[in-house]
Amino acid sequence: MGKKKETDPPALQKYGVPLYSAAWLPLQFRHEDHDSSKQHEREQDKDKEEITHASASSYEYYVVLAGGGGEGRSGIPNAVLLSHFDFSSNSLSPQPVAKLNLGSDLPYRMVVHPGGDGLICALPNSCRFFEWDEVKGNEDHKLGLKSSEKVLTQLEDVGQQLALVFNSDNSVLAVGGEDGNLRVFKWPSMEIIFKEAQAHASLKDLCFSPDGKFLVSLGGRGPGRVWDVTSSVAVASLSKENDEIFASCRFSQISDQTQVLYVAAITDKGSSIVTWNTSSWKRVSSKHVFREPVSSFNISPDGKFLAIGTAQGDVMLINSTNMCIQTMIRKAHLGIVTALTFSHDSRALVSASMDSSARVTLVEDKKRAAGGSSLRIIIFIIIMAIVIYFLKNEGVLPFLG
Repeated sequence: MGKKKETDPPALQKYGVPLYSAAWLPLQFRHEDHDSSKQHEREQDKDKEEITHASASSYEYYVVLAGGGGEGRSGIPNAVLLSHFDFSSNSLSPQPVAKLNLGSDLPYRMVVHPGGDGLICALPNSCRFFEWDEVKGNEDHKLGLKSSEKVLTQLEDVGQQLALVFNSDNSVLAVGGEDGNLRVFKWPSMEIIFKEAQAHASLKDLCFSPDGKFLVSLGGRGPGRVWDVTSSVAVASLSKENDEIFASCRFSQISDQTQVLYVAAITDKGSSIVTWNTSSWKRVSSKHVFREPVSSFNISPDGKFLAIGTAQGDVMLINSTNMCIQTMIRKAHLGIVTALTFSHDSRALVSASMDSSARVTLVEDKKRAAGGSSLRIIIFIIIMAIVIYFLKNEGVLPFLG
């Protein structure tokens, strides 16, 4: 008899379009009563943290996905999708809860505004802004997407943009193009802060430091560059060693006063993580982590884990303390992993692939789990010691006397 085909886990779903970007819905939209008055209250009280929800329950999670078949006549649509993730069952919704078709425009890159303004998609020649659209029904509220009246005039007819990122307080937007141009804007006014033509031959990735003072840009095969956002000048160069190709970069805050920069690099041995000191901009270390080249990279908001996706479809979680692989999912996808993003609470990782699939992996803090196991063992030993003591005193275990 033939081998029985394994069924996909419920946390893995295929949505019919090659996926290039993935993000989590901002926390502000997880509330059943998301009306204009509450929006006004949030704007008046930005320091108040709300773990909110867009539908009937207060602690549900939504994943935003973008992709498509491009301009050809493949019949594959170009769209932005919204899917629901349920932690209790560890499952993604089999069908998107919302879908916005974009005609012949492929949303190749996407950034979701962390403060809840909406999202920006990088289309083949321009960038377009979309807003959340809540449809109120008789029994529940459904969240969707709609084109915004806000036109990003400064990002029209600029060619394909390959990197889009907001700073930590959502006040600055940086955009990097296939042509190597770097543009940095104030948000939401879109007033230009600075523009650097040919920052790289082709700009591949961008990331802001947690304090928003610095912006790191990566190109194709040249060195990375560090920009001072206030002075609008490059203040450091991130040099390569041994024919490395810098693939992606992310900052992490490891203490109140210390932040670190991680760069995922492709080498002749596979994937490496290069760590940089953010005061001197010197290399601290370089650790080979996997034999296959990295295709996507990210870091959890709490800084505990790095995530790597590969062209072979593997996904792995790496402990940032010792740079060892903690969780490995081989063939998490059948195609190249194009995007990785942690949830805002670092509890889950969503990965997307060109094979049209999205997958959510729960993040387990094994140190915490091990600590819990150790505590249980200690309690068990104490209880056994007490039992043996009383049995001995009662003469039940005379041989222990």
